[in-house]
Amino acid sequence: MISVEGLRVEFGVKPLFRDASFVVNDRDRIALVGKNGAGKSTLMKILCGKQQPTAGTVAIPGDTTIGYLPQVMRISDDTTVIEETRKAFANTTLLKQRLDRMQQEMAERTDYDSDSYMQLVEKFTQEHDRYMLMGGEGYEAEMERTLTGLGFQRSDFHRPTKEFSGGWRMRIELAKILLQHPDVLLLDEPTNHLDIESIQWLEQFLVQSAKAVVLVSHDRAFINNVTVRTLEISCGNIIDYKVKYDEYVVLRQERREQQLRAYENQQKEIADMRAFIDRFRYQATKAVQVQQKIRQLEKIVPIEVDEVDTSALRLKFPPCMRSGDYPVICDEVAKSYGDHKVFANATFMIKRGEKVAFVGKNGEGKSTLVKCIMGEIPFDGTLKVGHNVQIGYFAQNQAQLLDEELTVFQTIDNVAKGEVRLKINDILGAFMFGGEASEKKVKVLSGGERSRLAMIKLLLEPVNLLILDEPTNHLDMASKDVLKEAIRAFDGTAIIVSHDREFLDGLVTKVYEFGGGKVKEHLGGIYDWIGTPHMFPPVGEPQNVAPPKPSPADDSAEKGSGASSYAERKELQKAIRKAEKTVKDSEKKITDMEQRIKELDTLLCQPDHASDMVLITEYTDIKKALDQENDRWMEASEQLEELQSKL
Repeated sequence: MISVEGLRVEFGVKPLFRDASFVVNDRDRIALVGKNGAGKSTLMKILCGKQQPTAGTVAIPGDTTIGYLPQVMRISDDTTVIEETRKAFANTTLLKQRLDRMQQEMAERTDYDSDSYMQLVEKFTQEHDRYMLMGGEGYEAEMERTLTGLGFQRSDFHRPTKEFSGGWRMRIELAKILLQHPDVLLLDEPTNHLDIESIQWLEQFLVQSAKAVVLVSHDRAFINNVTVRTLEISCGNIIDYKVKYDEYVVLRQERREQQLRAYENQQKEIADMRAFIDRFRYQATKAVQVQQKIRQLEKIVPIEVDEVDTSALRLKFPPCMRSGDYPVICDEVAKSYGDHKVFANATFMIKRGEKVAFVGKNGEGKSTLVKCIMGEIPFDGTLKVGHNVQIGYFAQNQAQLLDEELTVFQTIDNVAKGEVRLKINDILGAFMFGGEASEKKVKVLSGGERSRLAMIKLLLEPVNLLILDEPTNHLDMASKDVLKEAIRAFDGTAIIVSHDREFLDGLVTKVYEFGGGKVKEHLGGIYDWIGTPHMFPPVGEPQNVAPPKPSPADDSAEKGSGASSYAERKELQKAIRKAEKTVKDSEKKITDMEQRIKELDTLLCQPDHASDMVLITEYTDIKKALDQENDRWMEASEQLEELQSKL
């Protein structure tokens, strides 16, 4: 559907991409990954024709339709939600108007036998058939399903769009794109403005209803659930991994280790050549060999190693005084704005050391209750912040409180204490402020960059109650891993408002659900909450669960005490021989594949082959096939044991 050949993009001395080639096929679901600044958004713009490459071709068949959702979009409209969404069906509504006019004309005319009347009837029939193929009258119901899935209430449909925040208006744009059912969907961070329920609905839609999908997302659970192929932008190259994200992470680590070995071998070879040249440069008898070494040195193509993964960096909050047993106590807390009740009767206690999540649809009161705890807004009821509680608060507006005249490095250097001062550059690198970015002044940073800097600053301050409102919105996956590990190791209490399931998984032990004007407590982690009935269950039908298969023991019990007759025994022996052959064949395949992996390891450690994509692809494919064959061998071995136990 989209064919990219020899793509090259240059903005400065170093190209963003060079000689990149890949194909987006029908029904492909692709995750586009790479560190911030690698060129993911640029590539998306090139694929949809909004930006031209320096060189190379992007071939798209003329009848292929593309739907593109950028990360940031300027939205200016003055309609209601449903009217704006209906624009997705502009062609359908125009056709409906033509049909209505033709129908009116046929009703008014009486020259039924004339050629012109017959032509009108034939044209009406053809246009009506086309209208039905385009969805006909069903598009109103489809609009309603899509808007509801993305979190809108039916009462919102006729509200003016100008009453909604930028995040909600982005949801309307996403709905319009999905309703057009394009051949290729290009989605750049589509989950940034969605809550957990809407993300789950979008996952289901993309898996079941979308055609080809290319998406950029830092939501690991989302891309794992949607995509089955990963395109990585690294060192100016685009590497194609035909696996989902979690498997890609493993393969990428293996690939990087191979690159490192090859790089180290090449560096040793270069050092040996230079030592030879320096040693014999002025000896006439060695002049020929010296010139050969110099020419060889000039021909060496440096091996590039993928960017260092900083997710292994460990941060620890500085020590702080112990808080009281219950840092937050709410008793019948309520908040209203005029006649609009946000929530009421919120009653709960958060114990010292607990990590809890506030979840629910946008607008149900999560951030409002956080502001109540912080004392920023008035409320009804009783809310107590415990003894010796020192709060570290992260919200989007925290980024506006930074000193704009300081550099990124100075901002963190001013709060870092002790050994942490030696790790400042590593910490900044982990949050995408590596290299020259650390010398930027705060006043030139984007909103997302300021948020990341405010997050780092918070991590280095001594607090015993963390309140984080959407902390992962501007973080990549490596940065989120650093933050998650820091909070997990944090001795104090944490309240986290987030829609990122992967981030919350294994981090929180209690979930507070906001919805319908109530706050409901759920014990357990985020997936425990998702798997239980709650106020607003995830949109979409539950998956059918197959009944458990009877075990071989149950099966044999039903039939009797084994193969008692001669015929049954003979059949059993035949089945055992067949199972033995399956196990033996599988063992041979495993041995052959392991041998080939050793050969490829040896080849990829050689400088000439270190970046050979044919060998790397073969290595990746064999590793995947080996894992599958090991599973088959295990299954066959267990089956053989079961059969042998019946003799």
